[in-house]
Amino acid sequence: MYPLIRFAKEMIKFRNAPRLGLLDAHVSTHMCWPWDLDPWIELNNGRTLTLFDLGRLPLAHRTGLIPVLRQNGWGITVAGNSTRYRRRIRAFERFTMVSRMVGWDQRFIYMDQSMWKGRDCCNQVMIRSAVTSAQGIVAPATLAQALGHSGVSPALPGWVGSWIEADATRPWPPEIPDAARGRLPA
Repeated sequence: MYPLIRFAKEMIKFRNAPRLGLLDAHVSTHMCWPWDLDPWIELNNGRTLTLFDLGRLPLAHRTGLIPVLRQNGWGITVAGNSTRYRRRIRAFERFTMVSRMVGWDQRFIYMDQSMWKGRDCCNQVMIRSAVTSAQGIVAPATLAQALGHSGVSPALPGWVGSWIEADATRPWPPEIPDAARGRLPA
């Protein structure tokens, strides 16, 4: 189940927080609850991705993104991600989440998020998002200008550029082994 109560708590908690610049970091603290766990009594990998919403949405609020989306009738969607898991987060452990936009290209916005226990990074995700309208994808430079930014992205970190290049070589739709092809519905 989506953590609606936690989402509402985060939005209320940060409703009057100082505004952030487009590239500033939003920092929040969370707890791993029993319903976040997998059979090994640690934060479930899929739930980790869901909990990152608890950082991205307040970040969107604090940068002014949400009102701009509403005013223009735009939406935002996750178009890809790359996640690393390095340290366990166990039941009732507190962790700090850092969420920030690192830049954009002609089609997508790139966000870096991480969860920390003290100075130890537990996991990190790079999210590729698209702003959408009835006409299709909105150029990120257009969005940046609507948020009061020049529209020019800072240089993307090298690892983000490498991920973009590597992901572009990935076949779509994915290749299906012959043995599985006959088992797909017609």
